[in-house]
Amino acid sequence: ARRRRTVMDCTSLVGFVGSGGGGVELKKRTYGSACTRSSVKEKTVSSNVRVGGVVRMDMGDQPAIDMSKSGLKFLSEDARMRAVQKKANPFEKMKAEKCGSSVWEDVFKMSAAIREGKTSWEELDLDDRDKRLKWIGLFHRAKATPGRFMMRLRVPNGELTADQLDFFASVVEKYGDDGVADITTRQNIQLRGIQLEDAGEIIDGLRKLGLTSVQSGMDNLRNMVGNPLAGIDPLELCDTRPFMQAIQDMVTNSGDGNAELTNLPRKFNISMNSTLYDNFAHTHINDLGLDVAEHPSHPGELGFNAIVGGMFSGQRAVMSIPLDLWVPQNLVVPFCKAVLEVFRDHGPRATRTKCRLMYYIDEVGIDTFREQVIAAMNLTDEQSATLDKAAPAPAGSGHHRSVVGVHPQKQEGLSWVGCCVPVGRMTAADMREVSRLTREYGDGTCRVTVGQDIVFPNIPNDKVSALTAEPLLTEKFLVSPGRLVGSLVSCTGAQFCPFGLVETKQRAHRIAKKLEERIDLSRDVRIHWTGCPNSCGQAQIGEIGLMGAPARVDGKAVEGVRVMLGGEIGSAPELATQFEKAVPADDESLVPYLEKILVEKFGATPKSAA
Repeated sequence: ARRRRTVMDCTSLVGFVGSGGGGVELKKRTYGSACTRSSVKEKTVSSNVRVGGVVRMDMGDQPAIDMSKSGLKFLSEDARMRAVQKKANPFEKMKAEKCGSSVWEDVFKMSAAIREGKTSWEELDLDDRDKRLKWIGLFHRAKATPGRFMMRLRVPNGELTADQLDFFASVVEKYGDDGVADITTRQNIQLRGIQLEDAGEIIDGLRKLGLTSVQSGMDNLRNMVGNPLAGIDPLELCDTRPFMQAIQDMVTNSGDGNAELTNLPRKFNISMNSTLYDNFAHTHINDLGLDVAEHPSHPGELGFNAIVGGMFSGQRAVMSIPLDLWVPQNLVVPFCKAVLEVFRDHGPRATRTKCRLMYYIDEVGIDTFREQVIAAMNLTDEQSATLDKAAPAPAGSGHHRSVVGVHPQKQEGLSWVGCCVPVGRMTAADMREVSRLTREYGDGTCRVTVGQDIVFPNIPNDKVSALTAEPLLTEKFLVSPGRLVGSLVSCTGAQFCPFGLVETKQRAHRIAKKLEERIDLSRDVRIHWTGCPNSCGQAQIGEIGLMGAPARVDGKAVEGVRVMLGGEIGSAPELATQFEKAVPADDESLVPYLEKILVEKFGATPKSAA
């Protein structure tokens, strides 16, 4: 017989204890008069839960869950049910057992215990070591570098100080060849070679410098991406940096961690574009993109058009779609919070590969999703009246300005100098030198970009020549790089990443240089390398996209790449489409293959024989 269940409107449920019959019970703890036993309201829903001081969730043969430790703690009742149902994916079961936020304290205990010889990284709980540590940005790279971790930071808008760069250098230099830093395609920094015994000290050091790694991995909001020229760009409509920092502070509790927003169904990306045409932030490939726009009826009043659902995965690559909503500047932070809460409480938690936001939008429709977000904002009538339909998007192009080179800022007498960091890889010595240059020539800051470049802002014009003559910028991080190297983007690849099917960074740089020796181009051509279908290198937006894939030579399996063509960025973006399923990735095969494509489709001309 179907049983009746009731659910409390109040969600102050904190303790699961074992119950007979293979189920679990949730014990209620009260937090003041609003949630006392006498004030609890009940409503009839479907079976499995009964409230009357005690709530019972029928979980079959699954063990009891301690809510004080569980990631279910801040979920809606509906989300809890989906997270513990039989078809929920294994990551949901792991989070239900113990929230990833637990490592915000546990990491210091692990670090100390290893230093003191009380345990080792091999003896740690596997879910803690290989999964939950990602909630503090630590990724174990067991396949490539056992016992070493990558640490992913949070660098909103890619803005860094000289002191922070010096600290990064001090962290990685002790780890030998494994100790490097990468600029990522999310305008972020990843430190490599980390040993867990050092993690507590590194985290404390980051906090002292105004940085954090909290909530940078797993089912959390990832780094906030924006215009690397924010505040100095002559063409920007507004400086988006304060908004991006405010959104990060809301999500992470100013870097200390926010457990209420740390159990999303899947990762979530937000980016913000501050120009009409360039779209340096690539809002079209983010779960939530915010494009600056004037109010549709009040010229001069700035806000943001929202687009949603952009994603790349091994199963699906899709651009964002319009939410048809214009959000005023003062509501940007509550709007982002509401989007995250709707995704948290209503998003799918079954098949892991189908837990991104776009799948939920597919399920309920864009109109329902928009209504849910507006309702979650809990606005006054006066605030609601400031929302509007999206402003018309300007006609655009599939390109944006290059940030590399010397360019005048909107501040008179100042320029920014952009340099190419080949495939985003930096050594400790590189970072110390960049730090020195920011102090000597600029204001002690720099910015990193989604194109894996570095921008030196606020350089007095009379110092530009001296800066561009510095050895680092003439020998390695070039201000005038080649047509291919200067636009080259690469993921980490098989050197450090367990998912990489091919080594990418060194190969990408080497092949690009060989091609530049063989052909001339009249314009830059963006080649994006990614080692696997997860597409951290964003191959789908490259004019030429190369994705690690198996290939065969004389019937034997070899490293190969899938070739895609036609990706566009800027204000008229397009995703690349497959051109060739599998091409061997060795230089002898790939260099002439790419040369042929560059000649036939991009107007390259072979260099004259010497």
